Amino acid sequence: MTKRITIFLVLTCMVMSVWAQLLPQVQQPKKNNEIEEQMRKFFMAGAMIQTYYVDSVDCKKMIEDAINGILTKLDPHSAYTNAAETKKFSEPLTGSFDGIGVQFNMLDDTLVVIQPVPKGPSEKVGILAGDRIVSVNDTAIAGVKMNRDEIMHRLRGPKGTVAHLGIVRMGIRDTLRFDVTRDKIPVNSVDAAYMVTPTIGFIRFNNFAQTTHDEIVAAIRKLQADGMKDLILDLQQNGGGYLQAAAEIASEFLPQNDLIVYTRGRNVPNQEYRSTGGGIFTEGKIAVLVDEYSASASEILSGAIQDQDRGIVVGRRTFGKGLVQHPFNMTDGSMIRLTVAQYYTPSGRCIQKPYEKGDMKSYALDVVNRYNKGELTNADSIHFPDSLRFHTLRKQRVVYGGGGIMPDYFVPLDTTKYSKCYRMMSAKGLLINANMRYIDKYRQKLKKEYDTFRKFQNSFELPSSVLDEIFAEAEKKDIRPADDMERTKTVSNIKKVMKALVARDLWDMNEYFAIIYEDDEVLLKAVELLSAQTE
Repeated sequence: MTKRITIFLVLTCMVMSVWAQLLPQVQQPKKNNEIEEQMRKFFMAGAMIQTYYVDSVDCKKMIEDAINGILTKLDPHSAYTNAAETKKFSEPLTGSFDGIGVQFNMLDDTLVVIQPVPKGPSEKVGILAGDRIVSVNDTAIAGVKMNRDEIMHRLRGPKGTVAHLGIVRMGIRDTLRFDVTRDKIPVNSVDAAYMVTPTIGFIRFNNFAQTTHDEIVAAIRKLQADGMKDLILDLQQNGGGYLQAAAEIASEFLPQNDLIVYTRGRNVPNQEYRSTGGGIFTEGKIAVLVDEYSASASEILSGAIQDQDRGIVVGRRTFGKGLVQHPFNMTDGSMIRLTVAQYYTPSGRCIQKPYEKGDMKSYALDVVNRYNKGELTNADSIHFPDSLRFHTLRKQRVVYGGGGIMPDYFVPLDTTKYSKCYRMMSAKGLLINANMRYIDKYRQKLKKEYDTFRKFQNSFELPSSVLDEIFAEAEKKDIRPADDMERTKTVSNIKKVMKALVARDLWDMNEYFAIIYEDDEVLLKAVELLSAQTE
């Protein structure tokens, strides 16, 4: 036996001796000779490959591939991420990152600032919407075909470090120089919070992060000051996040000690999450909007509101993720997110949809299969066995488990809302590029002409020259409407989305969604239902 294999065996013994330390927040499993024997076998295999295999082997990649291989044989949500992937994954959930604080997009291989983050480091030194960042620390980033990830890497950096930026500003001949001291930049969960009627408020948020609860509370307070009596929570396409965040948000809507969710696992403590009392919105009516991409924490929140008969759920059956992952951090910054429990709604429903261990492909195609079977367009195509029948806790209404949250009011997917031609244009980035060029040229003129969003919403019309430009660019990419009917539909789609994009650049995401959602059938149904309850 070679010295290298001997070293591997010593390391194996060391690993087994700290086995308990790898699981600090779960119940330690009883010592199992078979597990220890198989761990030795695993390390022996690695040692043999590293020592005797005919070609050189990247040990780090070999171990990562092995971990991934093991996890893919488990449930669909246990996963491994390397250090870089872990950092990228964690940023939206931690609620901040270190950087210069600008929203930007790429136009003709140049970074154009959409908006500086309010009170952020870039705004403090005078960087404006429309500015082009052409260099970072004397390295050109414009006109050099640098990819977006590399540009972001250069702009970001530890808090307190300085980014020396070269800025080109319209109307000024020389390149401007700004020294921006990087700082913590918030990553907001709330996309929009505004009044859809004089008495109905609307909040859309995209995940459940560390800061989401505080953001929701702030949004509710603002809407209440604007006259809100009833509330619509938009969880469409919200893929979830922290279970604790979902429990904290639900607690704002429920009376004290109401059950929100509970978890059950094999080697982790069973847990119950209950409302703490003193919620900020425990009286007004609530409607929750969901769709086939609402998952995890979104299903916890909507399930609690439904099971406790606190509000209504509107839309389409949710994704069906009822598994709880625990993050295990590795010393090199990588992470294993391992499924350790299942969660249950207050009525006892586990909403995890069925899956076969190791069959990731079928699981990933579930939404596509639901669409092909007609479920997203016809509620009558959904059938649950009696074994999955449950009842809400106060009104004893029938609800179902075993595959997502079924809404109280079904709204079918509108498959004709956007034309095929428009979808192809959008996929090629033609609208984003056209919007960037248009707002870059006319930003100041538009700000003077539309001093309020209401005025813009009521009277803005996209110039026909911009439409012609978009269709001309589409022609170059062999994209064209099939007939006059499709062209009319495509023009309508472009006008609406471009108007929303212009509103976003002149104001913010509230105004963007106020336009995008003007004819949204799920939102309109929720408004109708809440208004009818009032009457």
